[in-house]
Amino acid sequence: MSSLYHKIKMESGAKAARVLAREILERNNGDVSKAADILRVSRFTVRRARDGNLEDESKAPKNIKNKTPFNLESVVVEEGKKTGYRYRRLTNYIYRKYGIRLNENTVKAILKRNEVKRKRIRSKNGNVRHLYDYEHLEPFAELQVDTKYVIDEKTLPEDVCGHIRKHNLPLFEFNAIDAKTRSRFTAYSYELNSTFGFSFIMFVVMWLRLNGVKVHIRIRVDNGSEFFRGSERKKEEWNRYLSLFDAEVYAIPPKAKHLQALVENSHRHDDESFLIIHAIRAMNKEMFLNKAQRWQDTWNIARSSFGIGMNGLSPMEKLKSLNTLINLNIYSFPVLLMEDILRTAGTGVEWLSRLNYLKELIDMLKLRKSGKYVRTTCHTQ
Repeated sequence: MSSLYHKIKMESGAKAARVLAREILERNNGDVSKAADILRVSRFTVRRARDGNLEDESKAPKNIKNKTPFNLESVVVEEGKKTGYRYRRLTNYIYRKYGIRLNENTVKAILKRNEVKRKRIRSKNGNVRHLYDYEHLEPFAELQVDTKYVIDEKTLPEDVCGHIRKHNLPLFEFNAIDAKTRSRFTAYSYELNSTFGFSFIMFVVMWLRLNGVKVHIRIRVDNGSEFFRGSERKKEEWNRYLSLFDAEVYAIPPKAKHLQALVENSHRHDDESFLIIHAIRAMNKEMFLNKAQRWQDTWNIARSSFGIGMNGLSPMEKLKSLNTLINLNIYSFPVLLMEDILRTAGTGVEWLSRLNYLKELIDMLKLRKSGKYVRTTCHTQ
């Protein structure tokens, strides 16, 4: 049977119950024991009603020992709204951008407390559609290739753009991204044309083959002038040469840049993590290419990726986890200037024409008719 005190507290609130306790105390000349018997509560409850506040006090701690500083919480909220990342990816992003190491649960709590919503890109019917079947995709079977104009005045500060022009640094960047491992291969140039585009693709394909990649390679490009720009004749010519290495190139439909999301996303990271910081420290093209090489090595070997199927692994760690026979020397891809390549070695077409025994070379390297790797388990007694 509940006490009179608690009955009043449940029906009318804590304030009414404490007022009643004070009235009974007053009628009994402040006798705590008698008031406790009447109300059927402990003497401690009566004394608390007599000496304390009528309203319930906040139960929140007055001093929080490990509370996140306000300015740091503001950074988490601002970056969370801007990027749309959730707590795990955002924690890694803040560490890479600011050098601040936070606990994932702390970031998760801050996002929840400030009601920061995740940015979701969905189709018309509300479903999420991925670009590839990432689970069953083979490493280096699908590449996305694109170019970037280095001086992006909408993203880079004015002083960085001026520095690039003043010191005659490369103006265009060629990128190839593997869909499965997010491995990245880069080159630069001062001009943009289809000769450079084809030569870069051929250089990447030959590099993959020489390092043990045996699957059929499909290369996705846009309709830019540095590729075949919708020309079926040029596309067929490129694919005739690429077929010698069991590879093919194809273009996305017009106005479908979302199909190049992986390589386009890498361009944003170029601006934030490389060009804004390091381009202004390069005084000539040699220094710039050296810093670009370090950025590519960081991307492939050390930088965590939280894309679909990556689980925070770097491209090299992802490739290792797949237990393939692909040589890890694949990540020694040199960042070069396209003008230097063509000046010393000629164009991609010239490379092929100089090989007198191309068919024999391909057969010798087993680049055309080779089987697929099949993972087996060795049973022992």
